[in-house]
Amino acid sequence: MADLSTLDLNLLRVFDAVARERHVTRAAQRLNLSQPAVSNALARLRVALKDELFLRRPGGVEATELALSLTQPVAEVLDRLRDALASHAPFDPASSDRVFPIGLSEYAEAVLAPPLMARLAKEAPGCLVSISHADRIGALDMLEADQVQLVIGMLGEPPALYTRLRLLPEAFLLLMRPGHPLAEGEIDLARFTAFPHLLHSPNGSRDGALDAPLREAGFPRRLGAVVAHLSAVPGILKRTDMVMSLSARLAHQLAEAHGLVVRPCPVAVPHTRLSLIFPRRFEADQGHAWLRRLLLSVAREATSLEQCESLKGLGVPAPAEDD
Repeated sequence: MADLSTLDLNLLRVFDAVARERHVTRAAQRLNLSQPAVSNALARLRVALKDELFLRRPGGVEATELALSLTQPVAEVLDRLRDALASHAPFDPASSDRVFPIGLSEYAEAVLAPPLMARLAKEAPGCLVSISHADRIGALDMLEADQVQLVIGMLGEPPALYTRLRLLPEAFLLLMRPGHPLAEGEIDLARFTAFPHLLHSPNGSRDGALDAPLREAGFPRRLGAVVAHLSAVPGILKRTDMVMSLSARLAHQLAEAHGLVVRPCPVAVPHTRLSLIFPRRFEADQGHAWLRRLLLSVAREATSLEQCESLKGLGVPAPAEDD
């Protein structure tokens, strides 16, 4: 095995690119090098490590057992080095081509991703925000594994190694098809719980924010269906008498896009709040700080003046920033 003191560490960048691409020519393109230059670097690595590392196969290359064992450690070392260098480098969003891997819950993605992408197109056209799904069960694991650099969702207080920023709260509204019996008239708890409810639950839980208050009031609800993805919601509501409780922002978004009806929720539910959590090691990273500020701005703007007025029109108090 090679002695690190004699190994050209630039060769690790070549190893990482080939391991990711499983193709020498694509790795060369990734590194902005010529194909012969990458082949020469691989030859030097083979000599240093006394292993073939990558075997030619139709359509690319196949990693040897040693190369497979080195792939993750090398990638982690290079990623941490890039993070360390980026944290001390000036950041100009207009000229940067940085990639930001982030984790969002399905709700956070539905509400925040559209305005975020619009802002990025104007302010940082060369940057890429790569979104992975994150929920309250796996969000911290994703951060610990360096799969993402921040997560946003309905998340609890994290360990001391992380910083939590609480985004603006919002109220709940009801969503249903046009012509639904609850689309007109007063909605009391008896009428509300007379119809089956649709619950969005990415992790399969059958306990939503309304269940505890309804049970305490003596009106437990009956679930008609539990869905993992929001994309199924409009079609189900349009074809059934199910009713659904959703955060105000998302309820308005789905109602406008799919011709659904929004009504006030008869259950007193504490306003919910998204949390943004990130490792403390990114606090001084200028690019990461810029993205955090942008996300906070997008979250504030998502609760627009027009929406607050629409909440008042439905008899729902608009959420206060300090809730």
